[in-house]
Order: sequence, then C-alpha cells, then structure tokens
Amino acid sequence: MTPTDGLPDLRSPVLVAAFTGWNDAADAASHVIAHLSEQWQAEHTATIDPDPYYDFQMARPSVKVTAEGVERVDWPYTGFSVASPTDADRDVVLLTGAEPSMHWRGFCAEVAEICHSLGVEQVILLGSLMADVGYTRPLPVSGTTNDPALAKRMKMDPVDYEGPAGIIAVLQATFQEAGVPVTSCWVHVPHYAATSPCPKATLGLLHRVEELLDLPVPAGGLVEQTAQWENDVTQLVEADSDIADYISSLDEPQAGDEPSGDDIAKDFERYLRRRGPHTDDN
Repeated sequence: MTPTDGLPDLRSPVLVAAFTGWNDAADAASHVIAHLSEQWQAEHTATIDPDPYYDFQMARPSVKVTAEGVERVDWPYTGFSVASPTDADRDVVLLTGAEPSMHWRGFCAEVAEICHSLGVEQVILLGSLMADVGYTRPLPVSGTTNDPALAKRMKMDPVDYEGPAGIIAVLQATFQEAGVPVTSCWVHVPHYAATSPCPKATLGLLHRVEELLDLPVPAGGLVEQTAQWENDVTQLVEADSDIADYISSLDEPQAGDEPSGDDIAKDFERYLRRRGPHTDDN
C-alpha cells in the first residue's frame, strides 16, 4: 500500500467500490465511482501496489512519450479516495481500479486491511452485467446483503446463483467473513445496447447507492445523458423490425421490477455465453 500523507480519521465511513473488467458491463459500475468522485470532490487517500496483482501483458500500462522520451508511465492500480458529502454525518470511501489478474485472496485481504484502518463500517459493492432486459423501463438492479434488515427494507429477492465469479463476489465473501455489513448491487444492462457508456445503467446504480446511504446523491448530467441514450437506442431499434418486436416483448410490464433469483442466474449464464471462453477483460 502507498498512502498519501497517512490515512485520515473519518466519520462512520462507508465504502463504495467498483472495478473495471469482468464485473463492469458498459462501464456502468465504474462510472458510478467516477461520478461520485467528481460530484463530491473526493481526495485520493491510498493506492495498492499493482505489482503483486496484475499481469501487465493483460492489463498493460499506458505511457506518454514526447521528443525527450517517455515522460510518464501510468500503471493499472486500485485507488482509495475519500469524500465528505455536504450536510452528511458520515464520510464515503470510494474504491476503484482494474479487476486484478492474480492473487485475489491477498488482494482482498489488503483491501479489507485498509478499510479496517479507515474504520469502514459498511461496504457497498457495485457491478453491471449484460442481460435480456428492455431499455425503456427502469433497468433492474439486483442485490444481496448479509444484513437481513437491509434486505427487507430494500426488498431484495433471495439470489440462487452458482458459477464463475468476479472480484466483487470474492470481496463480498471477505467482508462477510470479517463480520462487516456488505451489500452488492448489480445493474442489468440491455445486451443489445451494452456499448460504453450506458448512462441509464449508471443512473440506476446511483439511485440504489442513494437509497443504501440514505443520502442525496447529485445526478449531474446523467438524467439528460440517459434521455439522449434512450433516443439513440430507439433510432437503432426502429431501423430493424425484428429487434423492435423482441425489445417490445422485453418492455412489457412484469409482476415486479426486481428480477427473481432464477432470473439473475439466467442473466449471468447468458452473460458468460456472450463473452465466450475468455472472461477476463484485463
């Protein structure tokens, strides 16, 4: 870990985290962290050394080259920042980075250790996946938590999924074992419109974070961007009658907005099939 001027003393902090790569269809989850960091003017606090956790042939560094040579090398990393939202009685720790390539148990242990040092009392993990959902209605956000009261308040359906996992699931297990209240939230992104960015998916996750924190979260320009995104998708759909009929069936109102556990498992299975045998974006 590389702290910047030591770790700060925080007020009942909550961690909100997302990672690019496998867990981040259309970059919807990682864009939530970027949005919160910008809106709340978060300050960088600590960095996890990338060397033990990344295969740099898969997650390559980027460079800036000038006439004098290489001016800068930017390495993949996981970074912590801290925000103090206006009129809030608690601080928010934001965590983001690329999903690590290796040594996940050591990585999760290091994340948990930093969170312990910061006094984190609650953890919210964000992800996004491609799914068979309509785009004109609110995008479903599924979730799990080890807090029964929170699950009841948020009306979270039980999830029954068994299969490949990303770093979000492993981190969730790590915090559960440590006895920390932890919730994971996944927004379901229309697979036929899953190019990045997907502001509607980001906005949906942002609303869920707002509910979990019980704290107003500024939407910035996401509402206008969502309207433009929907308009763009509509134009694409109208050009193909078969796709239009398919999406029309998806957009029909269902018994509930939240998907069942079986629906979530099916969405994960479809997600994996679409990605093929290589599931690591890094």
